[in-house]
Amino acid sequence: MRSAPGLMIQGTGSNVGKSVLAAGLARAYARRGLRVRPFKPQNMSNNAAVTVDGGEIGRAQALQAHAAGVAPTVDMNPVLLKPETDTGAQVVLQGRRVANASGRDYVNLKPQLLEGVLESLSRISADADLVLVEGAGSPAEVNLRQGDIANMGFAAAAQVPVVLAGDIDRGGVIAQIVGTRAVISAEDSTLVKGFLINKFRGDVELFDEGYRLIAERTGWPAFGVVPWFAEAARLPAEDAADIRPATAGGGTKIACLQLSRIANFDDLDPLKLEPGVTVEMIRPGQPIPGDAALVILPGSKSTRGDLAYLRAQDWDVDLAAHRRRGGRILGICGGYQMLGRSIADPEGIEGAPGISEGLGLLEVETTMTPKKRLTRVSGSHLATGTRVSGYEIHIGETDGPDRARPLFRIGGEEEGAQSSDGRVAGAYLHGLFSGDAFRSAYLAGLGAVPSGLAYEAEIDAVLDRLAAHLEAHLDLDGLMAVARAGV
Repeated sequence: MRSAPGLMIQGTGSNVGKSVLAAGLARAYARRGLRVRPFKPQNMSNNAAVTVDGGEIGRAQALQAHAAGVAPTVDMNPVLLKPETDTGAQVVLQGRRVANASGRDYVNLKPQLLEGVLESLSRISADADLVLVEGAGSPAEVNLRQGDIANMGFAAAAQVPVVLAGDIDRGGVIAQIVGTRAVISAEDSTLVKGFLINKFRGDVELFDEGYRLIAERTGWPAFGVVPWFAEAARLPAEDAADIRPATAGGGTKIACLQLSRIANFDDLDPLKLEPGVTVEMIRPGQPIPGDAALVILPGSKSTRGDLAYLRAQDWDVDLAAHRRRGGRILGICGGYQMLGRSIADPEGIEGAPGISEGLGLLEVETTMTPKKRLTRVSGSHLATGTRVSGYEIHIGETDGPDRARPLFRIGGEEEGAQSSDGRVAGAYLHGLFSGDAFRSAYLAGLGAVPSGLAYEAEIDAVLDRLAAHLEAHLDLDGLMAVARAGV
């Protein structure tokens, strides 16, 4: 089925660093001249990236594609789950929504999705020298093994060898790896060709005995211990859990509301690298700080639900006070919709049909529509003439008097809305701060001193340093030999 060697990085749990490891390995092998393609059979994230072929995938796979020097495509993450409630999620197959399913319903749906997963793997393998596969969660969750398409079920179906990554920073790494070996089946254990230790702090030699013990207890070869790579925090984050409470920068404070269904918060990634800016995530129960120059209402997977959540935190009161003080407010996508007078969902696309009163900070109204807009765009910022580029990923149409004061011109059309004094604004454009010229001009309007940060170049530099870090501490030749040998 496959025409290229594959190697799957599975983890002993969530957030052990699989995504960063895969990105670093993609850059390392690409620097060796190999055609590398990232792949994650099943991902769960509301932080999606829009691909060149007009679909959506997890943000981590887009970063890994960038690390490999290729454009992201829907085949790199064929199944994307986008949580909408505590018990249900939107199911995206090869970039397009195919269902909304509860956890129980999804168990029955997974076998039908495997065909699409293997089809996508075959396509991206066709022009690759190496496919780097990222698992999801942990294979030790053996209660989920039946019908699995994310870890061992996929590895067995695709005949891809597995290397298990353990996170020593959270403690108990010996139990993580040895325990995984103990609970998975003998058949699945044969798919595992080795292990590695991630996020080590201190003197690596102090772990020599533990390293040897894991190898003895599991019978799996060891491929190295990766010391803590602090600069991983500078790379785009995929999960809201990865957003730190505050990014210490300079004196201009930007506050962002951490909504319960926050989505596509990669808008913050360039801002958190600005030395003249402090980005602060406002968590549930926390007030919006009075010294914030800008408050961002980010995207949401459930706009009306998160609007109610916002009010439950009394953030609507804080926003009104911020507005009275002369502070600026920017709504992006779902946040833009919340700023208006109302949000109507007559067909119940995001939940129960109905209409919600908006925050009333912009004179616009939104109606949810079944068709989803999913496209990469570029244009200009009308106030400064600077170029902007990014993507749109939303349902709903927004209109009203404040649309007469747009923010951007995108493909010949005006986009966004502003209040009469320009202090409240909103738009559907994600990724707008990635453009250095626009970001610099916008921050200057907040009083921040321009830094000259070249965002994309900085991400590339961090990926290069990550690749060198992995080259120094992992047996990359051994890992490549595992991929070529298969199972």
